[in-house]
Amino acid sequence: MSNFRAFLMGGGLALATLTTASAQELPEPAKQDWSFYGAFGTYDQAALQRGFQVYREVCAACHSMSLLAYHDLSGIGYTPDEIKAIAASVSVPDDPDDTGEIKDRPGRPSDRFKAPFPNEKAAAAANNGAVPKDLSLIVRGRKYGPDYIFALLTGFKDPPPGMKMANGMNYNTAFPGNQIAMPPPLSDDRVTYADGTKATLAQEAHDVVTFLSWASDPHLEERHRLGARVIIFLAAFSGVMYGVKRKVWSKVAH
Repeated sequence: MSNFRAFLMGGGLALATLTTASAQELPEPAKQDWSFYGAFGTYDQAALQRGFQVYREVCAACHSMSLLAYHDLSGIGYTPDEIKAIAASVSVPDDPDDTGEIKDRPGRPSDRFKAPFPNEKAAAAANNGAVPKDLSLIVRGRKYGPDYIFALLTGFKDPPPGMKMANGMNYNTAFPGNQIAMPPPLSDDRVTYADGTKATLAQEAHDVVTFLSWASDPHLEERHRLGARVIIFLAAFSGVMYGVKRKVWSKVAH
């Protein structure tokens, strides 16, 4: 695991590492089938938990999610005991003791997700000067949202013949300019899913993008339910008002 972490950090893992390609037009990615799309869309709870596993075992080596606390995982179906265990699996700095010394303690559900680096300078030093982006709002912050992040994660290929690649860059069909500092983070069987799902590259990418989409918009299902109730109310109210109008004007000659 330490070698894998070093590989990710040494390669400058950053979903939004921008070079001169940042000024180029973003190619429109292929549309994917997301359960949360549409007026009545909902998050797939199994996909959310698999996506969190991908983030936890792969992405968290370099990318923080500073806007999430461990207790937020109740929103993707984890029980209080499971959340306590997940939080306790990491060590975080405690408050200073009576002598002013800061010691580590097991994480608590109220703690924010542990960051992989203590500060931005440490992150940059470990990633050839690039600071890996926080992923809390990455889906909402990118044009084409989940489709783009999925295309990026699955778009690593060998460069076409004759294409000159900059030092340390990787060819990616979804990235503007096709050269990105991030090495391929996912591959077939990168993780072993707890629920037995086959961990193909596409499955891993789909699941982690579902999780990142939820992190960017955890209240989507609540809005959809509210919207459905409003539509039903307006439809019923329109019917009542139409009936009132017919009754009021029924004896008036037209």
